[in-house]
Amino acid sequence: MAQQQGQSSSRGFAAMDEKQQRSIASMGGKAAHEKGTAHEFSSEEARAAGRKGGAAVSRNREHMAAIGRKGGAAVSQNRGHMAQIGRKGGEARGDGASAAQGEDEREQGDSDEQHVEAGPQSRAH
Repeated sequence: MAQQQGQSSSRGFAAMDEKQQRSIASMGGKAAHEKGTAHEFSSEEARAAGRKGGAAVSRNREHMAAIGRKGGAAVSQNRGHMAQIGRKGGEARGDGASAAQGEDEREQGDSDEQHVEAGPQSRAH
């Protein structure tokens, strides 16, 4: 009796559960390595395959946005890590950065005040 297209077989590799399939495939891979006929990726081949996979995944913008949200949520749950990030940001600015910024603002304020005090005559030369 011939099977109709679209129906699955009740025998053979495809009919096995996933655990059995993995076990058999693993044995085949080990045998190929022992025999010396297994393909081993060079670093160039692996790099090219990674680029190809990354390009395919990154085309799905919703998927990438979901990954970013999930990563951001996971990281922000770690309060110690977030505090460390904040400290590093403060160190990158330097302790003198906020003081220097305040001095700049005061200098600008002084010059603006001088113009106001002098009136419009000093601006028109």
